[in-house]
Amino acid sequence: MLSIAERHKYILERLEKYGFIRITDVAEELGVTKVTIRKDVKILESKGLLYKVHGSARLANPHIADRDLMTKSSLNCEAKQRIAKCAAQMIEEGDSIMISAGSTTYALAEAIHALTPAPTINVVTPFIKVSALLNEVESIQVQQLGGTVYKKSFATRGEGACESLGDMVCSKFFLGVDGFDPEFGITTSTIEEMVLSRKMMAASAKTIVLADSSKFGQHGFGRIASIDEVDVIITDSDISPEMVEIIEEAGIELITV
Repeated sequence: MLSIAERHKYILERLEKYGFIRITDVAEELGVTKVTIRKDVKILESKGLLYKVHGSARLANPHIADRDLMTKSSLNCEAKQRIAKCAAQMIEEGDSIMISAGSTTYALAEAIHALTPAPTINVVTPFIKVSALLNEVESIQVQQLGGTVYKKSFATRGEGACESLGDMVCSKFFLGVDGFDPEFGITTSTIEEMVLSRKMMAASAKTIVLADSSKFGQHGFGRIASIDEVDVIITDSDISPEMVEIIEEAGIELITV
């Protein structure tokens, strides 16, 4: 049986490699009880070497603060563009789609704008920058959701935005998130955005999450939904094997680019 020091070394090496571990998995791999690994994780957390969140542990603090669009847009740009191009290829002629606010979803709007020939579709969005960009395309009909404009995201939110959804029904909802956590689900940084995202999910036949690999194992303040309510995830190839396994176990279609 491994010593305490050997177990701690194993845990930290796994975290260094994947950025995320599940206590159940480590217990099975080492042939010890989950109680033992929980104690190990607690000791390592007390030394500031990891963060424990329910049944898992992470190297970095998983809590995400609300950031403005310009800051988000400067992060992981190439991965977001690849994700966006892949998502744009999922759009079919005659589709009615919803697009949430966010840097990756704006990259999606740019990818749609560049499609040749341009599709004939309806787009519903709270994101003013997306509305302005896609309104330039003759074959795209844009429905801008009303409400109060949030300065950090250039998007509407609140009761007005939710009420603007009315009786709309769309085939696909392209959702950008601030975090994807097996325990907490898909999250965003503000309650107002969480409420609107839930409404948009309910009004769509399929929810497609667009998230670069840095979002996995993170979580924001507002819980949009559990992970099993997601139909498709598009991310980049840097996602960890452990997170891939969790997503596939949940029955979610995973596309890496």
